[in-house]
Amino acid sequence: MSSAQLEQQTTPIPSVHPSPSPQKIFETMTAFQQTAALKAAVELDLFTAIGEGQNTLPALARRINGVERAVRILCDCLVVIGFLTKNEDRYGLTADSAAFLDKRSHTYFGSAKNFLASPLMMEAFKDLATVVRSGRPLSDHSFSGVEHPIWVEFARSMAPLMYLPAQETAKLVDGESEMKVLDIAAGHGMYGIAIARRNPKARIVALDFPAVLTVAKENAARSGLADRYSLLPGNAFEVDWGTGFGVVLVPNLLHSLDRATNEALLKKAYSALAPKGRVVVVEFTPNEDRVSPRLPAFFALTMLANNGGDAYTVSEHRAMLRSAGFSSCEVHSLGGSPFTAIVAAKA
Repeated sequence: MSSAQLEQQTTPIPSVHPSPSPQKIFETMTAFQQTAALKAAVELDLFTAIGEGQNTLPALARRINGVERAVRILCDCLVVIGFLTKNEDRYGLTADSAAFLDKRSHTYFGSAKNFLASPLMMEAFKDLATVVRSGRPLSDHSFSGVEHPIWVEFARSMAPLMYLPAQETAKLVDGESEMKVLDIAAGHGMYGIAIARRNPKARIVALDFPAVLTVAKENAARSGLADRYSLLPGNAFEVDWGTGFGVVLVPNLLHSLDRATNEALLKKAYSALAPKGRVVVVEFTPNEDRVSPRLPAFFALTMLANNGGDAYTVSEHRAMLRSAGFSSCEVHSLGGSPFTAIVAAKA
């Protein structure tokens, strides 16, 4: 081996570090524009129109009664952020857009914009620095735990998004024996309804504020379950739940509360269960590093701004359940969704 070859082998290859760039900062500072673009596209029924084959600018402009130049700009931006494809002069749907943003799809949930991108939710972030300094939501923004019109909107607009995790959760309590199920903060009612549809002997009691329960009742009737679906109106911390339940569902509630309040709620669930009954908690659960997976990890910021809650890890859920009296629990990923189910049994 020549000295030149030896030198080439032993000389370390310099590591390549990307040059600093302001692009990520610029994109994040203007990310609200992406929200506006997606919201506008849903309101204009743009995705459905493209799915139907009206995928050129003239056709789209006629369909949504828009100006062709403006439609082009919106569609091109949707291509940039990953909601549309473009081939010469024709636009197409991505797999996600076809599944969730085309109204013809049975998994459509464009209605989620009415809650996720509502003025109330966005107002929570108008002064996040103050929220971080105080550790609690802005003084004029507290609506968690009270009967607020936003919860009716939540129940109506978020139901399609919860269909898949509700189906996966129902599999965890599968059976054909008689079962009395209490659905805490039922909202749209999808979790209890999914159990009742799988088990013809299951009877569901839905607990929530009276106005919200009208939505759950409508969904239950639409599913043909009116005779096995009863309502328990009121605040979960104030009403008497009763006893003898085989399952107590706590879907997407604990994240809005602090740990002490969660433990009190879970103790109430323990008392309401029959021996060997199970509590089923459905939540966003980030990994122990709290920065992954992306959606559950980022959800903690939503809770900080809106109600002072948190995105609790699995270990934190286990600790709260133990404090409430539960001795064991199983953890299940709800495939195809960002949620985790934690099932704990009463001794």
